[in-house]
Amino acid sequence: MPRTIGFLIFPDFQILDATGPIAAFEIASRFTHGGYDLKVLAAQAGPVASSAGPNLYAEAMAGAPPLDTLIVAGGDGTRRSAYDPALIDYVRATAATARRVTSVCSGAFLLAAAGLLEGRRATTHWSRTKDFARRFPGVRLEADRIFIKDGPIWTSAGITAGIDLCLALIAEDHGEAVARATAQQLVVYYRRPGGQSQFSALLEIERPEGRFGGLLTWARERLGEPLTVERLAGQAAMSPRNFARAFVQETGLTPARAVERLRVEAARERVEAGPEPIDHIALAAGFGDPERMRRAFVRAFGQPPQALRRAARA
Repeated sequence: MPRTIGFLIFPDFQILDATGPIAAFEIASRFTHGGYDLKVLAAQAGPVASSAGPNLYAEAMAGAPPLDTLIVAGGDGTRRSAYDPALIDYVRATAATARRVTSVCSGAFLLAAAGLLEGRRATTHWSRTKDFARRFPGVRLEADRIFIKDGPIWTSAGITAGIDLCLALIAEDHGEAVARATAQQLVVYYRRPGGQSQFSALLEIERPEGRFGGLLTWARERLGEPLTVERLAGQAAMSPRNFARAFVQETGLTPARAVERLRVEAARERVEAGPEPIDHIALAAGFGDPERMRRAFVRAFGQPPQALRRAARA
């Protein structure tokens, strides 16, 4: 019996947030001989305009059959849809009966507004994280993750991360072989782990007109050396207290967390590049010992260094 997947859209939704996951499940359905029944849903039946202009035809959500999985699209329209009582009530009611409820990009705002993310781990598109954290302080937001599963609730970052999430859902339903074949048909990487960061450390930490760009570049060139708050503050010609406060205000990270991001990114490149011993990499990247680096990798990528090396070799 096919699993019914509902894709919830609304005016000004991001079209790839819906059509990317639709394509993934459509292809997986071919490999599973009709394993999925796909429904595009909206508050009212008819064409729904995306933020790009083209319409996607939807069925009325009120008449939708029971769903196995609900996938909520993101896009500019979530700024209004997160306040739409009909949409929120539908998401909340569906969560009570569906096996899974998921979101792509800023679709997480609708899940949070429905109360589904309270006390749970979640992610969303990096550009919306500050607004999300302000509006939903009870959610354990992990702003740099590609996707997160917390019980029956899955959330993901923007557009292509929605495809990563759907490949993980397909793997959960039908196994790795079907998910891998789907990825091959889509010509996408199979498959980025949910714990992977959304983008590079320097791009994440730096601000276009921020005062710490040069300092971060300086630190990246000296990762094998001690990079204490006092040393960083001295390089920035600031007192340690003022530096730490200003750094958090500008980047959203403590100096120690920022240095760790730089270190795990540099270490990952070496881990995946070849057979260099893990303990040598840990020392060169400034972790000091392999266990400290392993814990940092799990925090940043959801996997230890050895797992990433095996994936790179494969």
